[in-house]
Amino acid sequence: MKVTIAADHGGFELKKFIMDWLSVKGFEVSDSGNFVFDEKDDYPDYTIKACKNLISGNSDKAIVICGSGVGACVTANKIKGIRASVCHDSYSAHQGVEHDAMNVLCLGARIIGTELAKEIVTAFLNARFIEEERFIRRLNKIKELDK
Repeated sequence: MKVTIAADHGGFELKKFIMDWLSVKGFEVSDSGNFVFDEKDDYPDYTIKACKNLISGNSDKAIVICGSGVGACVTANKIKGIRASVCHDSYSAHQGVEHDAMNVLCLGARIIGTELAKEIVTAFLNARFIEEERFIRRLNKIKELDK
């Protein structure tokens, strides 16, 4: 599976940790920035890059990280075709994919630590959308908003 990941200064260290960990696990990981720690950078810049990488088909899923996860989430959801959510527990991470076709996981590096991040990322990446009529119906209603 191809995963793109991005973070601003608030999530820079957690991004590096997750990238290394995913690479060891055999995932193909693409870094959408920031590539150096810059306390003056802005989360929209890197969130947009990661989401465009996903929408273009270069990745299967995306993970974006900022201090709280909220700013990255707000930004991601402005992009057509993106369904992003902040998840700080494993249930929301897999249920968001299974029921809502979430394709971007947003994390708050100032909220969670590395071990919890691994659990959440694992739940997100292992989950698959459940193609039941009710979930498809709801997804189609969401897709209508992109038009």
